[in-house]
Amino acid sequence: MTEHDWIDRSEYPFESHFFDVPAGQMHYIDEGTGAPIVMVHGNPSWSFLYRHLIKQLRTDYRCIAMDHIGFGLSDKPRKWSYLPEDHAKNLEALIEHLELENITLVMQDWGGPLSMSYAVNNPSNVSRFILMNTWAWPVNRDLHYIGFSSFMGGLIGRFLIRRYNFFAKSVMKQAFGDKSKLPPETHDHYLKPLDSPETRTGSHVFPKQIIGSTSWLNTIWSRISVLCDIPALFVWGMKDIAFREKELRRWEKTFPNSRTVRFRTVGHYVQEEAPDELADAVIPFLTETTQ
Repeated sequence: MTEHDWIDRSEYPFESHFFDVPAGQMHYIDEGTGAPIVMVHGNPSWSFLYRHLIKQLRTDYRCIAMDHIGFGLSDKPRKWSYLPEDHAKNLEALIEHLELENITLVMQDWGGPLSMSYAVNNPSNVSRFILMNTWAWPVNRDLHYIGFSSFMGGLIGRFLIRRYNFFAKSVMKQAFGDKSKLPPETHDHYLKPLDSPETRTGSHVFPKQIIGSTSWLNTIWSRISVLCDIPALFVWGMKDIAFREKELRRWEKTFPNSRTVRFRTVGHYVQEEAPDELADAVIPFLTETTQ
Protein backbone atom coordinates (compact mmCIF):
# COMPACT_ATOMS: atom_id res chain seq x y z
CA MET A 1 0.00 0.00 0.00
CA THR A 2 1.44 3.36 -1.02
CA GLU A 3 1.10 6.58 0.93
CA HIS A 4 -1.42 7.99 -1.53
CA ASP A 5 -3.20 4.81 -2.56
CA TRP A 6 -6.54 6.67 -2.34
CA ILE A 7 -5.78 8.60 -5.55
CA ASP A 8 -7.62 7.30 -8.60
CA ARG A 9 -4.78 7.26 -11.11
CA SER A 10 -7.16 7.05 -14.05
CA GLU A 11 -8.44 10.46 -12.92
CA TYR A 12 -5.09 11.88 -11.88
CA PRO A 13 -2.44 10.09 -13.98
CA PHE A 14 0.30 12.64 -13.41
CA GLU A 15 3.88 12.39 -12.20
CA SER A 16 4.55 14.12 -8.89
CA HIS A 17 7.27 16.73 -8.45
CA PHE A 18 8.36 18.49 -5.29
CA PHE A 19 9.91 21.89 -4.67
CA ASP A 20 11.48 22.98 -1.38
CA VAL A 21 10.11 26.16 0.16
CA PRO A 22 10.83 27.44 3.71
CA ALA A 23 7.70 25.70 5.04
CA GLY A 24 8.54 22.29 3.54
CA GLN A 25 7.99 20.43 0.29
CA MET A 26 5.46 21.82 -2.15
CA HIS A 27 3.98 19.29 -4.54
CA TYR A 28 3.29 20.16 -8.16
CA ILE A 29 2.64 18.54 -11.50
CA ASP A 30 4.31 19.56 -14.75
CA GLU A 31 2.72 18.02 -17.82
CA GLY A 32 3.21 18.58 -21.54
CA THR A 33 5.35 20.96 -23.56
CA GLY A 34 4.80 24.36 -25.07
CA ALA A 35 3.79 27.74 -23.67
CA PRO A 36 3.47 27.46 -19.87
CA ILE A 37 0.06 27.56 -18.20
CA VAL A 38 0.15 27.88 -14.41
CA MET A 39 -3.02 26.78 -12.60
CA VAL A 40 -3.61 28.04 -9.07
CA HIS A 41 -6.19 26.56 -6.69
CA GLY A 42 -7.93 27.81 -3.55
CA ASN A 43 -9.61 26.32 -0.47
CA PRO A 44 -9.90 23.32 0.15
CA SER A 45 -8.73 22.01 -3.21
CA TRP A 46 -5.42 21.07 -4.82
CA SER A 47 -4.04 20.31 -8.27
CA PHE A 48 -6.58 17.49 -8.62
CA LEU A 49 -9.14 20.23 -9.35
CA TYR A 50 -7.43 20.98 -12.67
CA ARG A 51 -7.02 17.38 -13.84
CA HIS A 52 -9.58 17.57 -16.67
CA LEU A 53 -8.20 20.82 -18.05
CA ILE A 54 -4.63 19.53 -17.91
CA LYS A 55 -5.59 16.42 -19.89
CA GLN A 56 -7.18 18.65 -22.53
CA LEU A 57 -4.26 21.07 -22.80
CA ARG A 58 -1.07 19.09 -22.25
CA THR A 59 -0.70 18.02 -25.87
CA ASP A 60 -0.16 21.67 -26.87
CA TYR A 61 0.88 23.45 -23.67
CA ARG A 62 3.04 22.96 -20.62
CA CYS A 63 0.65 22.71 -17.66
CA ILE A 64 1.90 23.38 -14.14
CA ALA A 65 -0.38 23.04 -11.12
CA MET A 66 0.88 23.19 -7.55
CA ASP A 67 -0.61 22.21 -4.21
CA HIS A 68 -0.23 25.06 -1.74
CA ILE A 69 1.49 24.18 1.49
CA GLY A 70 -1.21 22.64 3.70
CA PHE A 71 -3.19 21.21 0.77
CA GLY A 72 -3.14 18.19 -1.50
CA LEU A 73 0.14 16.28 -1.49
CA SER A 74 2.24 19.14 -0.15
CA ASP A 75 3.61 19.24 3.39
CA LYS A 76 1.28 20.44 6.14
CA PRO A 77 3.54 21.84 8.86
CA ARG A 78 2.05 22.70 12.22
CA LYS A 79 4.11 25.85 12.64
CA TRP A 80 3.75 28.05 9.58
CA SER A 81 1.77 31.22 8.96
CA TYR A 82 -0.50 29.87 6.16
CA LEU A 83 -1.09 33.53 5.28
CA PRO A 84 -2.01 34.25 1.66
CA GLU A 85 1.00 36.51 1.18
CA ASP A 86 3.28 33.60 2.13
CA HIS A 87 1.47 31.24 -0.24
CA ALA A 88 2.03 33.90 -2.92
CA LYS A 89 5.76 33.92 -2.17
CA ASN A 90 5.82 30.14 -2.69
CA LEU A 91 4.04 30.49 -6.03
CA GLU A 92 6.50 33.13 -7.19
CA ALA A 93 9.44 31.00 -6.04
CA LEU A 94 8.16 27.99 -8.01
CA ILE A 95 7.68 30.03 -11.18
CA GLU A 96 11.21 31.38 -10.85
CA HIS A 97 12.62 27.93 -10.07
CA LEU A 98 11.04 26.50 -13.24
CA GLU A 99 12.23 29.54 -15.23
CA LEU A 100 8.80 29.99 -16.78
CA GLU A 101 8.36 32.82 -19.28
CA ASN A 102 5.29 34.44 -20.84
CA ILE A 103 2.96 32.45 -18.64
CA THR A 104 -0.79 32.11 -18.71
CA LEU A 105 -2.26 32.25 -15.21
CA VAL A 106 -5.38 30.20 -14.50
CA MET A 107 -7.04 30.94 -11.17
CA GLN A 108 -10.07 30.28 -9.01
CA ASP A 109 -11.05 31.12 -5.41
CA TRP A 110 -7.88 32.09 -3.45
CA GLY A 111 -5.95 31.38 -6.63
CA GLY A 112 -7.08 34.82 -7.80
CA PRO A 113 -5.27 36.95 -5.20
CA LEU A 114 -2.26 34.63 -5.20
CA SER A 115 -1.95 34.78 -8.99
CA MET A 116 -2.57 38.51 -9.20
CA SER A 117 0.07 39.08 -6.52
CA TYR A 118 2.57 37.43 -8.84
CA ALA A 119 1.24 39.30 -11.85
CA VAL A 120 1.45 42.82 -10.42
CA ASN A 121 5.04 42.07 -9.38
CA ASN A 122 5.94 40.55 -12.75
CA PRO A 123 3.60 42.04 -15.38
CA SER A 124 6.02 41.55 -18.26
CA ASN A 125 6.08 37.79 -17.66
CA VAL A 126 2.30 37.26 -17.88
CA SER A 127 0.69 36.84 -21.30
CA ARG A 128 -2.91 35.89 -20.42
CA PHE A 129 -5.36 35.39 -17.58
CA ILE A 130 -8.11 32.79 -17.20
CA LEU A 131 -10.29 33.48 -14.16
CA MET A 132 -13.06 31.46 -12.54
CA ASN A 133 -15.09 32.73 -9.58
CA THR A 134 -12.50 34.68 -7.67
CA TRP A 135 -11.50 38.16 -6.48
CA ALA A 136 -8.34 40.12 -5.67
CA TRP A 137 -9.44 43.31 -3.88
CA PRO A 138 -10.30 44.28 -0.29
CA VAL A 139 -13.81 43.19 0.77
CA ASN A 140 -13.73 44.48 4.34
CA ARG A 141 -16.77 46.72 3.68
CA ASP A 142 -18.89 44.03 2.02
CA LEU A 143 -21.27 42.36 4.49
CA HIS A 144 -21.41 39.26 2.26
CA TYR A 145 -17.74 38.56 2.97
CA ILE A 146 -17.59 40.02 6.46
CA GLY A 147 -20.24 37.55 7.63
CA PHE A 148 -18.62 34.52 6.03
CA SER A 149 -15.11 35.42 7.17
CA SER A 150 -16.25 36.20 10.72
CA PHE A 151 -18.08 32.89 11.11
CA MET A 152 -15.83 30.47 9.20
CA GLY A 153 -12.67 32.25 10.33
CA GLY A 154 -13.82 32.61 13.94
CA LEU A 155 -13.81 30.21 16.86
CA ILE A 156 -16.83 28.19 15.73
CA GLY A 157 -15.65 27.87 12.13
CA ARG A 158 -12.16 26.92 13.24
CA PHE A 159 -13.58 24.25 15.55
CA LEU A 160 -15.80 22.83 12.81
CA ILE A 161 -12.98 22.74 10.27
CA ARG A 162 -10.39 21.25 12.59
CA ARG A 163 -12.70 18.70 14.21
CA TYR A 164 -14.99 17.73 11.31
CA ASN A 165 -13.19 18.90 8.14
CA PHE A 166 -16.23 21.13 7.69
CA PHE A 167 -14.92 23.24 4.81
CA ALA A 168 -14.02 20.31 2.57
CA LYS A 169 -16.94 18.16 3.71
CA SER A 170 -19.80 20.66 3.80
CA VAL A 171 -18.91 24.14 2.52
CA MET A 172 -17.39 22.75 -0.66
CA LYS A 173 -20.47 20.69 -1.45
CA GLN A 174 -22.84 23.58 -0.75
CA ALA A 175 -20.90 25.69 -3.25
CA PHE A 176 -21.88 23.40 -6.15
CA GLY A 177 -24.75 24.50 -8.36
CA ASP A 178 -25.48 20.83 -9.04
CA LYS A 179 -24.34 18.72 -6.08
CA SER A 180 -24.54 15.53 -8.16
CA LYS A 181 -21.39 16.80 -9.90
CA LEU A 182 -19.48 16.04 -6.69
CA PRO A 183 -19.98 12.27 -6.32
CA PRO A 184 -18.47 10.56 -3.26
CA GLU A 185 -15.53 9.10 -5.19
CA THR A 186 -14.55 12.59 -6.37
CA HIS A 187 -15.29 14.26 -3.04
CA ASP A 188 -12.96 11.77 -1.33
CA HIS A 189 -10.05 13.28 -3.25
CA TYR A 190 -10.64 16.56 -1.41
CA LEU A 191 -11.32 14.94 1.97
CA LYS A 192 -8.38 12.54 2.13
CA PRO A 193 -5.58 15.15 2.02
CA LEU A 194 -7.16 16.79 5.08
CA ASP A 195 -7.82 13.62 7.03
CA SER A 196 -6.85 14.79 10.52
CA PRO A 197 -7.16 18.01 12.57
CA GLU A 198 -3.41 18.56 12.26
CA THR A 199 -3.65 18.75 8.46
CA ARG A 200 -6.45 21.37 8.31
CA THR A 201 -4.66 24.54 9.40
CA GLY A 202 -4.52 25.94 5.87
CA SER A 203 -8.21 25.29 5.38
CA HIS A 204 -9.22 27.25 8.49
CA VAL A 205 -6.74 30.13 8.02
CA PHE A 206 -7.99 31.06 4.55
CA PRO A 207 -11.54 32.05 5.60
CA LYS A 208 -10.29 34.38 8.32
CA GLN A 209 -7.89 36.01 5.88
CA ILE A 210 -10.68 37.11 3.53
CA ILE A 211 -10.89 40.08 5.88
CA GLY A 212 -7.62 39.60 7.77
CA SER A 213 -5.51 40.12 4.65
CA THR A 214 -7.19 43.38 3.67
CA SER A 215 -3.92 45.33 3.62
CA TRP A 216 -2.24 42.73 1.42
CA LEU A 217 -5.21 42.65 -0.94
CA ASN A 218 -5.02 46.42 -1.17
CA THR A 219 -1.37 46.24 -2.24
CA ILE A 220 -2.45 44.01 -5.12
CA TRP A 221 -5.51 45.92 -6.24
CA SER A 222 -3.84 49.32 -6.00
CA ARG A 223 -1.45 48.19 -8.77
CA ILE A 224 -3.91 46.23 -10.91
CA SER A 225 -3.81 48.85 -13.67
CA VAL A 226 -0.41 47.54 -14.82
CA LEU A 227 -2.25 44.40 -16.01
CA CYS A 228 -5.32 45.86 -17.69
CA ASP A 229 -4.07 45.41 -21.27
CA ILE A 230 -3.41 41.69 -20.80
CA PRO A 231 -6.04 39.46 -22.49
CA ALA A 232 -8.38 37.88 -19.96
CA LEU A 233 -11.03 35.17 -20.11
CA PHE A 234 -13.68 34.96 -17.39
CA VAL A 235 -15.44 31.62 -17.05
CA TRP A 236 -18.04 32.13 -14.36
CA GLY A 237 -20.37 29.81 -12.50
CA MET A 238 -23.47 31.95 -11.98
CA LYS A 239 -24.89 29.83 -9.13
CA ASP A 240 -21.85 30.42 -6.94
CA ILE A 241 -22.71 31.33 -3.34
CA ALA A 242 -19.32 33.01 -2.86
CA PHE A 243 -18.46 35.08 -5.94
CA ARG A 244 -21.46 36.59 -7.63
CA GLU A 245 -22.20 38.51 -10.82
CA LYS A 246 -21.24 41.62 -8.87
CA GLU A 247 -17.65 40.40 -8.67
CA LEU A 248 -17.66 39.34 -12.31
CA ARG A 249 -18.74 42.82 -13.39
CA ARG A 250 -15.89 44.35 -11.43
CA TRP A 251 -13.41 42.11 -13.23
CA GLU A 252 -14.93 42.94 -16.61
CA LYS A 253 -14.67 46.67 -15.92
CA THR A 254 -11.06 46.27 -14.85
CA PHE A 255 -10.05 44.24 -17.90
CA PRO A 256 -11.68 45.80 -20.97
CA ASN A 257 -9.68 43.47 -23.25
CA SER A 258 -11.59 40.44 -22.02
CA ARG A 259 -14.29 37.97 -22.90
CA THR A 260 -16.77 36.24 -20.59
CA VAL A 261 -18.46 32.85 -20.64
CA ARG A 262 -21.28 32.42 -18.12
CA PHE A 263 -22.51 29.02 -16.97
CA ARG A 264 -26.01 29.56 -15.58
CA THR A 265 -26.36 26.30 -13.64
CA VAL A 266 -22.78 26.01 -12.35
CA GLY A 267 -21.53 26.99 -8.90
CA HIS A 268 -18.13 27.79 -7.43
CA TYR A 269 -16.04 24.88 -8.73
CA VAL A 270 -16.34 25.30 -12.49
CA GLN A 271 -13.53 22.80 -13.09
CA GLU A 272 -15.57 20.01 -11.48
CA GLU A 273 -19.07 20.96 -12.62
CA ALA A 274 -18.37 21.83 -16.26
CA PRO A 275 -14.95 20.46 -17.29
CA ASP A 276 -15.77 19.94 -20.96
CA GLU A 277 -17.50 23.30 -21.29
CA LEU A 278 -14.54 24.95 -19.56
CA ALA A 279 -12.13 23.42 -22.08
CA ASP A 280 -14.39 24.51 -24.94
CA ALA A 281 -14.05 28.09 -23.69
CA VAL A 282 -10.34 27.97 -22.85
CA ILE A 283 -8.91 26.36 -25.98
CA PRO A 284 -10.20 28.96 -28.49
CA PHE A 285 -9.12 31.76 -26.18
CA LEU A 286 -5.58 30.37 -25.98
CA THR A 287 -5.43 29.85 -29.74
CA GLU A 288 -6.72 33.31 -30.61
CA THR A 289 -4.47 35.15 -28.15
CA THR A 290 -1.22 33.34 -29.01
CA GLN A 291 1.44 35.91 -29.75
